[in-house]
Amino acid sequence: MDDLFDVDWFGLLGREVLRERRAALIAEACAWSVGLSDRPHHLRRRGRLVATGSTIGDRAATGQALSGEEDGRIELGDARPGSFQDALNAVDADGTLFADRFDREVVEPFVRETCLAAADRARRTRPAQWAELLDDLGEDPADAEPADVVRAGEWEEPLRLEAEHLVLAALGRTPLLEVESEGLPLSLVRAAEAATRAAAAPPPPEPEPDEGLAGALFLALAAVREADLPSPVPPAQAPALVTVLLGQGLEPEEVTGVLPHLPLAPGTADRVQGLLG
Repeated sequence: MDDLFDVDWFGLLGREVLRERRAALIAEACAWSVGLSDRPHHLRRRGRLVATGSTIGDRAATGQALSGEEDGRIELGDARPGSFQDALNAVDADGTLFADRFDREVVEPFVRETCLAAADRARRTRPAQWAELLDDLGEDPADAEPADVVRAGEWEEPLRLEAEHLVLAALGRTPLLEVESEGLPLSLVRAAEAATRAAAAPPPPEPEPDEGLAGALFLALAAVREADLPSPVPPAQAPALVTVLLGQGLEPEEVTGVLPHLPLAPGTADRVQGLLG
């Protein structure tokens, strides 16, 4: 294990891969910044978070400081007013530092991808060292997952610091509005990708009926069929549905419980609950 830390070849490889991906990191940072200028500007004054009445973009365009003295990171405190670094050191409406969001949404996933890319390169180009590394970390070569190896070696944290330095060196003193302009094309791509993922996501599973409502649900479904109500039942038929269900002997709380499992059009369940009071 001592050899692993005497010469941290994987850590050096991770830095090498990160520097190769520097352009991609800067592009992601620019894309992330898009929309910051439209946000309302907030400052903390005497411990209270207050809105200044202008947007971040308005202040950035006129060279006003975006960050305050009561929030922010020390290493970001010497920012040029209106710059990307200044924006990172500002707070949002919840009092969260934008730098914290940037780390969570950009730096951390980017560094994780970089470490996995380094692991893949190590397996392909340095098989002997990779096997020795797995042995040092107590990982089984037959089923070792690169993500587990990276996590066990704790390489992400120092690489995150390196990534932050690369971003600040490239963009820190650049006006926020210029950074946003550079990031707009990629931000549109990322938004389209997010929309595609959301559309492809499987629908949430239908809720399972409570076992105690099984009898009530059986009666409710039978009542809806026998009443010859349209399927799905539209909101206009909510009064008739309530009459049918109560006439079947269901209690109001049982009616509420079976609503998610009946063939109802949007808005009908709300109308029924309103009628039940």
